[in-house]
Amino acid sequence: MSGEPPSGLPLAEGAEPDWPAGPGLTLAYNRMGSFDIDLVREYMHLDPGALEVFDLRPDEHDGSMEVPSRLPPEELERLDTLIRRALDKGGSVYGAYFWIRCRDGSRRWLHTQGHVLRDSEGNLRRAIGIVRDATRELDDAAKRTELVETRRRLTGMVRRVTALLARATTVQDVTDALKDAEALSNLGAVSVMLGIVENGHVHTVTEGRLGLYVPELRYTRIDARFPMSEVVRTLRPRYITSREEFRRSFPPLWHHIRHLPVASGAYLPLIVQGRTIGALGMLYSRHGGFTGEERNLLVTLSSSIAQSLQRAMLFEQEHDLADSLQRAMLPHRIPEVPGARIAVRYRAARAGRDIGGDWYDVVPLSDGRVGLMIGDVQGHDTDAAAVMGQLRIVLWAYVSEGHSPATAMARASTFLHELDTDRFATCTYVEADLSTGALQIVRAGHLEPMVRDADGRCVTIDTEGGLPLGITNTSRRRGGADYPVTLTTLAPGETLLIFTDGLVERPGATLDEGLERLARAVQGGPADIQQLADRLGEMVGEHGGGGDDMALLLMRRDPAPRDN
Repeated sequence: MSGEPPSGLPLAEGAEPDWPAGPGLTLAYNRMGSFDIDLVREYMHLDPGALEVFDLRPDEHDGSMEVPSRLPPEELERLDTLIRRALDKGGSVYGAYFWIRCRDGSRRWLHTQGHVLRDSEGNLRRAIGIVRDATRELDDAAKRTELVETRRRLTGMVRRVTALLARATTVQDVTDALKDAEALSNLGAVSVMLGIVENGHVHTVTEGRLGLYVPELRYTRIDARFPMSEVVRTLRPRYITSREEFRRSFPPLWHHIRHLPVASGAYLPLIVQGRTIGALGMLYSRHGGFTGEERNLLVTLSSSIAQSLQRAMLFEQEHDLADSLQRAMLPHRIPEVPGARIAVRYRAARAGRDIGGDWYDVVPLSDGRVGLMIGDVQGHDTDAAAVMGQLRIVLWAYVSEGHSPATAMARASTFLHELDTDRFATCTYVEADLSTGALQIVRAGHLEPMVRDADGRCVTIDTEGGLPLGITNTSRRRGGADYPVTLTTLAPGETLLIFTDGLVERPGATLDEGLERLARAVQGGPADIQQLADRLGEMVGEHGGGGDDMALLLMRRDPAPRDN
């Protein structure tokens, strides 16, 4: 039996090669061949296996040094350069990868390895070696490289989104994390959607870069034929690998996305404690399926999103409840006061169910007078809110009974002290005679008021102060605490500002810097008092505030008392 198959191919079906197989057969079975090049005569011999590797028939190779029908000129030049570079270093072995163009037009990668023989003077005489088909080898290497890159990209995406989600305290924060440009590019998705389960529907609250705004898809029934509805029902991910699958499985959705560059999608339920609270959808422009590693990472991502989404939803519910409770304890309306225009603003802290103790009130008094108060109970919890509610009513009652500003403040301090709570409060009370502009100001550990004159200049009123409410010297008789009164005048057209520290305190800045910032904002603010109040309230969010609640009260004295 011949030890070498014709043309380097395996033996005919049913035939057995000699044992052990000869070198030629061994090479042929492994898509290899040998060559021997006479560098002096410039003649190259290719065995049948080498001809097969080069995709040549025997009559297509005449022994020349080149294989012009297969090796492009630029590739031949590159291969020659690589070999000469290796041999110029004095070595006798070389190796290189190169590619050829096959008979059918496809590209095939080859690897050659040779040993060179030199004469006694070191001149090259022969090159003997092997050539083999390296296409599969390089494809596998490329796939491994692509797999590593995909793993790195997806892992980086999960890490980045997880870091963004760790800081998310609202649903909007969660949606912003999903729309992060870097995360989307690493994910490879062209659009990301987040849906929340609400009353038997999936409410889509965000959509990514494709701008897929379809009103009828904002709310879809859980029993509807949509992928997000399906994963909510089944609690299982759904991977869509082609446009045809979109069209066949989800016709109502296909109607809206067929004009988009979407070829596949991944939809995952957002599950917390065995309950589906939403769904995550991702659309891709690529065709084909998802690897096991991609699916595992997407499931990990969906789990992180589910936890963050639930935390954000609970946070917002608690915050809304706290804000509602806080506002319920503030005056429901501000009375009209002849001779003045008044604006109040309140903004809750962004701290979940924490409730601040900030309050304000306006008390109409006899003889054209009005009482203005603002205060802040220590702490951010329901106890602080309860104390605030009691203290506001008590001070309002003392003022309404006709007590002087100093006496009313002293009695309020004693009341808070006798509540047997560990809370104290700061407060400013101003009694204004609108017919004369006379002001009586009493401060209990609170920030000093400001005034903006008719020309827009804003200055702080230098005001004497006493201890915060609740910190009372028990050796004094009831109502005997010292609260000095500062007397000043508010001219027609001037605006009085009293406020809590949440308006001016900022992380990383001193209180003086905050007061200076407020003064500049007041000086450059709108002339209209309501617009000015809006502008000052916006400062809380613009400068990184919001960790504390804020109360603000403005009163502008009219040039002349207005009729009711």
